Amino acid sequence: MNSPIGSSTADLPEVQGDGSSRLSRMAMAVVWPSFLMAGVMEALVFAVVDPTDLTWFGGAPMDLPRQAIYTLSFLLFWLVIGLSSSLTLLLAALPDQPENTHPRAWPR
Repeated sequence: MNSPIGSSTADLPEVQGDGSSRLSRMAMAVVWPSFLMAGVMEALVFAVVDPTDLTWFGGAPMDLPRQAIYTLSFLLFWLVIGLSSSLTLLLAALPDQPENTHPRAWPR
């Protein structure tokens, strides 16, 4: 069985009929791991930091309940990790080189 790791997305078969597409699989390859890692990141951060001790940039205390701080931080972590995963997927899905060219295009 061929693994999609290390291969381009053009090698993945297009699934018809069940609504699954390459775009939805790529989206889930970003969204699900970033969701899990945002949960891990939040657990690690709030094991060390008390949400009631957080302040804004000017030093004013945040007047938000703990639940709101946990929720906003989780969404922020999810966004940042999701952007990182999206960039990784974009860079990993580079098109294949044509077979008739040398990898360094030298010598000709």
